[in-house]
Amino acid sequence: MNGTGSLHGRIYAELEDRILSGEWQPGARIPFEHELTEQYGCSRMTVNKAISELAGRGLVTRRRRAGTFVSAPRTHAAVLAIPDLRAEVTTRGEAYGYRLLVRRERAAVTEDEIELAAGGGLLELESLHSSDGNPFALERRLIALIAAPDAAAMDFAETPPGSWLLDATPWTDAEHRISAVAASPAEARHLGLKAGAACLCVDRRTWRDGQGVTRVSQTFPGDRYDLIARFSPARGGPR
Repeated sequence: MNGTGSLHGRIYAELEDRILSGEWQPGARIPFEHELTEQYGCSRMTVNKAISELAGRGLVTRRRRAGTFVSAPRTHAAVLAIPDLRAEVTTRGEAYGYRLLVRRERAAVTEDEIELAAGGGLLELESLHSSDGNPFALERRLIALIAAPDAAAMDFAETPPGSWLLDATPWTDAEHRISAVAASPAEARHLGLKAGAACLCVDRRTWRDGQGVTRVSQTFPGDRYDLIARFSPARGGPR
């Protein structure tokens, strides 16, 4: 998950080891970011990325103005990882394809959008992912520009927004909602299905330290995608 070849990966691994070994007990405050910056001789952004990944795993909890603390261990947790669709397709040995359908910046309209935008604008994206030339997922996404301002400069014509966000804006909290749906006429047209065909829909929200980052809905043809969550009573919480 975290390449120890990179400096942020090394920082992550060393902090993780101190937590999982019990050297830092639940409730203990880990060094402040500026202290770690001095210790490792790196930028604040590098340290922040490592800590954000620890928070994403549930190993630490950030408290505004107080610092970052080791989380209490969880007995069991079933976690559905946030997938990178490009990586999922290529891991299967299939050719990945991506096409941007809609890109526009706009203001928030609904109550949920206003909460996500937090006073800023939204980037609305619609795209189609394919596998070996066959439609794999129709994606509709909103990105809060206050949380990911660099997204405004991205045209996303070549880079899938999900892949970009996983690298550019580490998340600390996520929520999934999975449901079976019937394809609407528009969805059916993009996915090469008949209207009303069975599909799997994954709705996801992510936050970074309480600030909403993105809302995305991904619709998959029902016979082309599996969701698997594997879990065990591991120390330190979910992996």
